Amino acid sequence: MAPVRYLVEDLEAAVTFYVDRLGFTVSQDWGPVVIVTRGAVELWLSGPGSSAAAYPLQGSRFVLAVPDLDATLAELGLEPEIVDGPGGRWAAIEDPESNVVELFEQP
Repeated sequence: MAPVRYLVEDLEAAVTFYVDRLGFTVSQDWGPVVIVTRGAVELWLSGPGSSAAAYPLQGSRFVLAVPDLDATLAELGLEPEIVDGPGGRWAAIEDPESNVVELFEQP
């Protein structure tokens, strides 16, 4: 399962919508990022204070967990900015159609 990250302006309203209206439950709360789940769906709601909101490649994206971010980027021949967030290290890359993919390494 690959999580999906949505960048949101109003984190509280987004959490309320997904939990109260769509039946998700809060599984983790990292402050500016709240992870909600429903069945096999894991949604990372990232508010304005999250490291994801400050990164140059804006937009919602799916998150692909990798065991070693540096090795993965080297293998891909890419050198994007690496961000050290509260939950782990990550980098956003683009596919050939300019869709954003987040590569995420947890500590």
